[in-house]
Amino acid sequence: MTVEDLGLVPARLSLAATMVTHGLPKVRRETRGETGQFLEQLGFRPGDRWALLVGMAELFAAGSLALGVATRAGALAVLATQGVAVAKVHGRKGFSNMQGGWEFNALVMATAVGVLLAGPGELSVHGLLRRGLDGRARR
Repeated sequence: MTVEDLGLVPARLSLAATMVTHGLPKVRRETRGETGQFLEQLGFRPGDRWALLVGMAELFAAGSLALGVATRAGALAVLATQGVAVAKVHGRKGFSNMQGGWEFNALVMATAVGVLLAGPGELSVHGLLRRGLDGRARR
């Protein structure tokens, strides 16, 4: 195991936690309507279905990143959802998060790119499956 493998763990877990907090309100029945109304204002119709779809993508990303399985697909889901958020909501407000800009989204997307390029690392389900339960590398 390398220092890089250790470094991927907080990157993956913080990204996963962020995606859970973004995804849960979109899939929960009591908050999905509110999110759906906002999405309809942005041109996504029907809004409640889009909220569910986006929320499911964000929760998929969270699970895959936390476990380190299908990690690159999860990172791509983060890039897709955050890219749309920048294009439709935050981009026109400038960079600063204090004015509702895309600063936070940029940090989330940069982390996702890092995980996308690096993969899950050895401290992951993927790494465990690759090594096997006896600790020997599999081909």
